[in-house]
Amino acid sequence: MTMKKGGAVYIMSAPDKTALYTGVTSNLPGRVWEHRNKVNPGSFTSKYNCVILVYYCYFDTIEQAIDEEKRIKGGSRKKKIALIESINKDWLDLSDMIES
Repeated sequence: MTMKKGGAVYIMSAPDKTALYTGVTSNLPGRVWEHRNKVNPGSFTSKYNCVILVYYCYFDTIEQAIDEEKRIKGGSRKKKIALIESINKDWLDLSDMIES
């Protein structure tokens, strides 16, 4: 699924599942690459090694994606885990499912 003018909300995880990062972007493949390659060395994802894409959802507009990101960030860790496991029970890396 190639994104044109919409957006995506996503969750990155550390390999040991201790840290979760929720983000929003208009370029999911590029943003995942940036997290994995620690383009921003001082960032949360770099510091806590959040390099596994465990959840993502595309939206028609970036505004819808931002609203969903805020909703997810406002929830508990337990709710984030339930959201991840609703589509990715085994916490697999989903980055191969997105197109660049």
